[in-house]
Amino acid sequence: MKVKIFNIDGKKTKEIELPKIFSSPIREDIVSKILEIKKTHQPYSPSPVAGKQHSASGRIIHRRHVWKSGYGRGASRIPRKILTKRGSQFNWIGAEVASTRGGRRAHPPKVISMINTSKINKKEMRFALASALSATANKKMVASKYERLTEKNIETLPFIVESKITLLKTKEFVLSMKKILGESLFEIAFRKKKIRSGRGKLRGRKYKNNAGFLIVTSGNEELKTKSIETKKVGNLSVLDLAKGGLGRLILYTENAIKELGEFK
Repeated sequence: MKVKIFNIDGKKTKEIELPKIFSSPIREDIVSKILEIKKTHQPYSPSPVAGKQHSASGRIIHRRHVWKSGYGRGASRIPRKILTKRGSQFNWIGAEVASTRGGRRAHPPKVISMINTSKINKKEMRFALASALSATANKKMVASKYERLTEKNIETLPFIVESKITLLKTKEFVLSMKKILGESLFEIAFRKKKIRSGRGKLRGRKYKNNAGFLIVTSGNEELKTKSIETKKVGNLSVLDLAKGGLGRLILYTENAIKELGEFK
């Protein structure tokens, strides 16, 4: 399949033959399996030293004939901390266990239960990556991922631009992107940041970001912009290409396409 390359002025120039990987069969089942396994869950549990961060000294020993022993005093055998001591006399209170003031939680969530230990076959991983790349060149997949594009016709996919774009400064780069993508796609291209509604604002996740556009460059190219996510061909993963579903809008540089042609 042949696709035309855009120059930095947004005009179509020469044609290029797409690598075979863009014609790979799209296996949504394998991609969804990889995305599920790759999910990360923030471990949520109390501190390992919860309930033990008191300034009072000592801990009562429940054995006979031992200094600081609580044996034979008619007191329940829960851990205690010594507030004051005078000779063999102690002023102590219960501590550390769940039934005491300032103690740890009785049955806290276990971190180990939140760590994903599932493994992925290498062949499945490669198949998923090929499927995700192929979906970026599929108009139906891209339109179904972006609701604003369902009624709009996208002429060429994937978007390929001459490698000269990586040399542009931010202002020139933004103008070039407007010309290449057009108004409707340009709105989707740049990442937007908004304040989350609800309680999450109080829990360290105040802002929400959309994925936006992705620019894939070759190993030797550097793009100096933070407004759009960039990845090198060697670091591409299924999460970059298909997070939230197959068919992410991606712009490839000419050199990146050449590198993908060497992918086996």
